[in-house]
Amino acid sequence: MNPIIKNSDFQKVASGVKPDAKNRVLLKKDLLHEGTSYHVYVNRIGQIVLDPQTSVPAYEAWLFNNPEANASIRRGLADAAQGKIARVDVNDL
Repeated sequence: MNPIIKNSDFQKVASGVKPDAKNRVLLKKDLLHEGTSYHVYVNRIGQIVLDPQTSVPAYEAWLFNNPEANASIRRGLADAAQGKIARVDVNDL
């Protein structure tokens, strides 16, 4: 399994939070992002981690499942970030 914790720079955002009558813990609105769901992990000592997840539309999932295409996109983005770009007239293609 891949490590769940990708960054250990945690900040306390609330203290003394208790579950409500239905055992729900409410999160501050500014911590949540629209369209995000969460995987919930718990360790042996009871610490809980919420790992935000974003869905990918099925018609775009092929890119994530195709290592060659994904690597090509990443190379292109890296080249663009380094300024390695060229102007192309789409009418010439």
